[in-house]
Amino acid sequence: MVLVLFYYWGRPLPTELREEYYPCTVYYRKVHWAPNLMIAHILTVDLTCKGVEMFVTPPDRPRGDAQLDARKTSEFVNQYELTFAVNGDAFHPWHSNFPFDFYPHALDDVQPYGISASQGEIYGGDLGIPLYFSDKDEASFERPIRKVYNAISGTNWLIHNGIVNPDLNDRTLAPRTAVGLDSGGTKLIIVVVDGRQPFYSNGATIQETAELMQLYGGENAILMDGGGSSTLVIRDPETGKAKVMNSPIDLGLPGRERTIANHLGGWISSFEGE
Repeated sequence: MVLVLFYYWGRPLPTELREEYYPCTVYYRKVHWAPNLMIAHILTVDLTCKGVEMFVTPPDRPRGDAQLDARKTSEFVNQYELTFAVNGDAFHPWHSNFPFDFYPHALDDVQPYGISASQGEIYGGDLGIPLYFSDKDEASFERPIRKVYNAISGTNWLIHNGIVNPDLNDRTLAPRTAVGLDSGGTKLIIVVVDGRQPFYSNGATIQETAELMQLYGGENAILMDGGGSSTLVIRDPETGKAKVMNSPIDLGLPGRERTIANHLGGWISSFEGE
């Protein structure tokens, strides 16, 4: 019994959970036993609520090949006093060999591969598939008519117009992060799957990640950076501190957050209908 408790120490319990920590949001923790053991964390955000305001990591430098200072997702939440956040786009430079041989460290220079925008300031590369937000937090995978206000990119489509991408990898199990919208485009759906943790959560293939997103209502969805980057954070409404909801694994260490480039987050400032 002691060994079991020690193994799960610092990780979310492998039990199902549903919580509405904030108005306009629902958090789920789901345990899937088939086709393999995985723990999935799902956060839905109703973008039609007046109190919802989305936010993407702003650039730390105006231009160049490394516009961001690397930071953890929890640090992003604390720095901007956000309600929630998830890891964003794949980035460079990056390597992870040993506990003493990795990059980036905190505040090291990094650059996302895809198009990003933060409150009207566009930065990043030109790869990937962007999710756009207008200044009224209207979300779309099509470039909005009005000026792009916030944006973040994924590596490829998981689901497009209700159809799961037929060319997805269906072999490699890993931690995964996906971001999607429902059929009306008014509900943001975030899925994070823990992985590389035997007897706890093996992870998901990209195909399984798409199927999970579809199960939870995604009509269109993209794959974000995964592996050790996969992290979902919600501010604890009681303590006011950033709480990591999943069990990230960086450098093979369960519970260790990776220092990454950009993030997708938001504030919940009022009740729906106020």
